[in-house]
Amino acid sequence: MIDSGEADGLLLVAVVDMSPGDPARGKQYEDAVLALLPRHGGTLQQRLHSTDARSEVHVIRFESRAGYNTFMSDPDRLSLRASFAEAAPTTRVIEVAEPHI
Repeated sequence: MIDSGEADGLLLVAVVDMSPGDPARGKQYEDAVLALLPRHGGTLQQRLHSTDARSEVHVIRFESRAGYNTFMSDPDRLSLRASFAEAAPTTRVIEVAEPHI
């Protein structure tokens, strides 16, 4: 695990699966939520889309674990989640580390 005090911060990969009923609406949700990252010290480093537009993979870096925690509890993010309801995607987040050679 990456220590929250480590200079490189926290590196995450998010595997996002859009709602089968409305993948376009799921993308709208992701666009809105990803725009909130900078207010918590987060940076979207890469955003990849599956060829069928039903999944995305995000590489996200936070300056600290605390920034990630405040992003997850951001009232605007939670409100978006509620307003998109069933159209909101499901996401699996994996903490990763870059090899130090």
